[in-house]
Amino acid sequence: MDRNEIATPITGGQTLWGHPKGLYFLAFTEMWERFSFYGMRTLLILYMVQDLLISDRVDQIAGMPAYRSVIESIFGPLSTQAFASQTFGLYSGFVYFTPLFGGLIADRWLGARKTVLIGIALMTAGHFAMVFDWSFLVALLLLVLGSGCLKGNVATQVGQIYPKAEEALRSRGYAIFSTGINVGATIGPLICGTLAQFYGWHVGFGTAGVMMLLAAVVYLAGLRHFADEAPPHRGAEPLPPLDREEWGMLRLVVAAIFIVCFVNIAFDQLFNVGLIFVSERVALDVGGFSVPEAWFASEDSLSSILILPVLLMLWRWQASRGKEPDDLGKMATGSVIMAMSALSLALGSWVAGDGKVPIIFAIITYCLSGISFMFQWPTMLALVSRRAPKKIAALMMAGAYLVAFVSGIGSGFIARWYEPLGATGFWLLNAGISLMTLVLVVLFGGTLRRRMDALDQSAPARHAQ
Repeated sequence: MDRNEIATPITGGQTLWGHPKGLYFLAFTEMWERFSFYGMRTLLILYMVQDLLISDRVDQIAGMPAYRSVIESIFGPLSTQAFASQTFGLYSGFVYFTPLFGGLIADRWLGARKTVLIGIALMTAGHFAMVFDWSFLVALLLLVLGSGCLKGNVATQVGQIYPKAEEALRSRGYAIFSTGINVGATIGPLICGTLAQFYGWHVGFGTAGVMMLLAAVVYLAGLRHFADEAPPHRGAEPLPPLDREEWGMLRLVVAAIFIVCFVNIAFDQLFNVGLIFVSERVALDVGGFSVPEAWFASEDSLSSILILPVLLMLWRWQASRGKEPDDLGKMATGSVIMAMSALSLALGSWVAGDGKVPIIFAIITYCLSGISFMFQWPTMLALVSRRAPKKIAALMMAGAYLVAFVSGIGSGFIARWYEPLGATGFWLLNAGISLMTLVLVVLFGGTLRRRMDALDQSAPARHAQ
């Protein structure tokens, strides 16, 4: 097999509804993995601030004194809320950092299949370890490592099951695959949050573990429908050399990635301090029923699903009139919508004073956050995919996900000002952080766009020489 061929695509009669059967096994694997990931993540911050860190059981957590000592040596003394938020931020960030190493392990040594199975095993162990107090930190470590092995390697296998020439079909396949992600992200917090509220935290965490077992069953059942793997490329392989113009484009793409970090810090804050705010300040009793806080995380994912066809029609209509915003313009729009999302909580806090915030403010917040996400995150990935130098396109796409690493860490750091500033001031701060993306696009977007266009236009002439 040619070392440039990563796999043998599935062809012939092994299709279902026009796509290779392996697609559906991969999509359902990712759906159940995202169910468990988002279900557990939504419970995590609430579990820490409402139960674990304020109980005597915190002394039973293996490694907690050493861990807290390290964290406070870096970030200074932290309250219970600030310490929980920093821990949540570190966890949220590193689950998007370790996939770089998971991809390296798959490419160089084990292949995608074995690496995914290791990831499933580690994540399953991590979810079940959350059931016990002593293994809390061990559980987070297992989940970070497991996500590193799994995330990215499942998505890579989706592309491998299509013939290289079938670019349009592959794109539709990824759309189906992404739908699995969104469905899992929607139902995970709904089910895990409900079970945690009525039957206890550990039932919610245990349910996430059971769903990882289901992901393993689905993945193993689909193995025969996946593409054959190429032998791993053992040994270090240097990056291809870049010419001056390609280095110039690389710097411009990195600048665009940096710009979108600010709106994502504000976005991630809704799943950190945002859920604490909802739990403590929002009137969740509706008609005698107490709405689980975790449901708002599902609302964000659901609004992302529902708004997509609306946005596609809007952008198609704008394009027909020559007025569709470019990538940077859409990212700036996303930052404005995210600022409105944070402002909804600020306004609700100001209106309520010392009382409970009407639930409508939280509903508006998490609806707008899902819409904002669809404006800025897929657009950022599309920009990287189109503009990055082709020689390092895969590396740049992996690097784009480091935005989530930066925003996770950043949201945890900024969370320390929730208590000193108060709710209204804190959410105004996050609205300002989100608007930094808009400000940077206004100041530098035109220059970035013109330079990128100039380099793209000069590329064919350079390659022809």
